[in-house]
Order: sequence, then structure tokens, then C-alpha cells
Amino acid sequence: MIIEPKIRGFICTAAHPVGCAKAVEEQIRYVQSKGSFSGPKRVLILGSSTGYGLASRIALTFGANAKTIGVAFERPAEGNRTASPGWYNTAAFERFAHDENHYAKSINGDAFSTAIKQETANLIRQDLGQIDLVIYSLASPRRVHPVTGQIFSSVLKPIGQSFTGKTVDPMKGEVKDITLEPATDAEIADTIAVMGGEDWAMWIDFLLKENLLAEGVSTVAYDYVGPKLTYPIYKEGTIGAAKAHVYETAIQLNKTLQKRKGRALLSVNKALVTQASSAIPVVPLYISLLYKIMKKQGTHEGCIEQMVRLFSQKFMTDQSDRIRMDDWEMNGGVQDEIKQLWSQVTTETLAALTDIEGYRQDFYRLFGFQFPGIDYNADVEL
Repeated sequence: MIIEPKIRGFICTAAHPVGCAKAVEEQIRYVQSKGSFSGPKRVLILGSSTGYGLASRIALTFGANAKTIGVAFERPAEGNRTASPGWYNTAAFERFAHDENHYAKSINGDAFSTAIKQETANLIRQDLGQIDLVIYSLASPRRVHPVTGQIFSSVLKPIGQSFTGKTVDPMKGEVKDITLEPATDAEIADTIAVMGGEDWAMWIDFLLKENLLAEGVSTVAYDYVGPKLTYPIYKEGTIGAAKAHVYETAIQLNKTLQKRKGRALLSVNKALVTQASSAIPVVPLYISLLYKIMKKQGTHEGCIEQMVRLFSQKFMTDQSDRIRMDDWEMNGGVQDEIKQLWSQVTTETLAALTDIEGYRQDFYRLFGFQFPGIDYNADVEL
């Protein structure tokens, strides 16, 4: 079958298996080009199939020779419908890892569920004994609570008052204003239930009770803060409320893990094109400006560059509760330039002032498209 991208809003409904494998291979080769580093050897990644979770798995496997178990909920191919990009990413990662004699196993299912927690525990006990590092990188629009069965859905809304701001349709290249009404109390609570720290804490509590966390264990969740420009829709919005809950959870988990001489922390990562970030109003335009400036400065990083820098340089030595991997993004000079350009960006000036092309390319590559050297007119097995 010849596979073409099918864009609907901020999502692509098709994925290219050869392109996804190419994306994974490029990340692996980057890690190998940087040489090995010391790090945790038995790692559980919750949300391991795309973005920062996948990059973490690649960095630790090929940089620190870690044994990894990944948990993700991805869709296999069915009929003429391709699998999800995370499905292809995971398949490619395991193939490359096994070819180079690395331990790598994956569990496909709802990480929020008790059944998947138990399946994961059984695999850890059978193959690894205990875990040195738990990475929490789950991103989902909905969650079924494993105890009550209640279904929660998250929303991307401001809190307290409506918000009007500038955003961009990356595919059409149109800059426009968008107005969002404030979230209700129920929507705020639901978003915290999906994107907050409850499930992270449930995982750690469960693994502790199963005696599967090693002495000195670490756990890290991924966070984003961003500039004041995005505060109304991010830090001060429903997502921000959920992220504040994650931070509070980290504080509690630090107390919980004292019995294992362990720690819980957050890694505040850089803004990048991901399936999650593409859905947030204002953020795509901000990222397009950010890319232009950071590429010009030579400080731009993708997911894999961020994760290699995190685990090879900061993770073992940084003693703060929040590791600031967004340090280069939040540099005063970078943010000052974005502030100056923000009011000047229109549909007419978009191409000149921003890296909207780089944004589009990164978006397509999330789904395995626009990689050089791949014949996208060739028949491919789904």
C-alpha cells in the first residue's frame, strides 16, 4: 500500500512504518555519536513510544546500556488503516535494540489500568528483579480511573476568565486570533485527574508494595513551564493546574521513597513539536519563533538531544527538585527576541519571521513522513 499523510486539524491519521523506523534510527545514531555515559541500568518507561519517552528509552539503551521495559497504548494496523506512529516506533526500537544485543521489552496497553500495572510487575520480577529508574511520560486526553471506573477527559482552557490570543494554523500558514472560554470547576478537576500526578503516585506505590524498586531508585516526570506569553493557556490554565499537581506529587513521592533512599523529581523540558504540543493554541506559533531563534544561535535541540544532555550531564548530579532542561529556551536573549517579534507576526510575515517550515517538517516526521532517502511512492507493508 502507498501511504500518504492525512492531516485532520492537529493530528495525522496515517503513519509510515519505514519513516518511523528512520526516525528511531536517526536518534540511535545520534546517541552513539556522543559516546557512552554512566546511568541507571534497569529502567521502566511509562509512555515509551513517542516524544520524550521514546527519546529517553533510546538515550538510556544506547548511551548507558540500560535494560528497558516500555509501556504504551498504541494501535496496530487494521485493514487499510496504518498502525499508530508509536506502534511503528516501538517495533523499530526493539528491532534495533535486539540487533545490538540490548534487552528491550514492551507492553502495549492502558498504563492507567491495574491489569497493565500487574503485567508490568510480573515482567520486572521475571526479567530484571528490580527497577533503578521509573520515567513517567504518559500523555493522554482521557483516563479511566482504575478503582472507580470513572472516565475523565482533559481540556485545554484558561482558568478564571476567557483568553484571546494569537495562534497559527501550521498547515495553512495562517496567523489568526483565537478565543477560549474559561474552564468550569469540573473541567479543571477532570484535567487534573487525567494529566496530574495521581497515576504516577499509583505506579510508585504499587511497585513499592511489590518490592520492585531498588535501593536508591529514582523516578522522574516530564514537565513544561514556558514563557509568560503562553501562561494564560498553559501555566495558568487547566494544563498548568495539572502540572502543579504533578509537582505536589513529586514532593510526596520524595517522602514515600525515603524508605528506598530514592528520589522523585521533574525535568522541565524544552518546547518541541509533539503530538501533545501541536494541540495547544498559541504554542505552535511560539515554537515556530523559538525554532528560528535557537537554530540561528546553534542552541536548538530536539527530544533526543535533550534526553542525552539530561541523562549524561544533569540527572546524576543535579540535586534540585526541578532539572531545568529548558535553560537554553528560557535564556533572556531568546525570550526578549520572541517578545519583540510576536506583535509583528502575521500571515504575510510568518515565513520570514518564523521557522514555520521547520515546524511543519517536525510535525510530519512525528508520523514518519518527509525523511530524505525514502521512496514514499513505494508499496509498503502496513
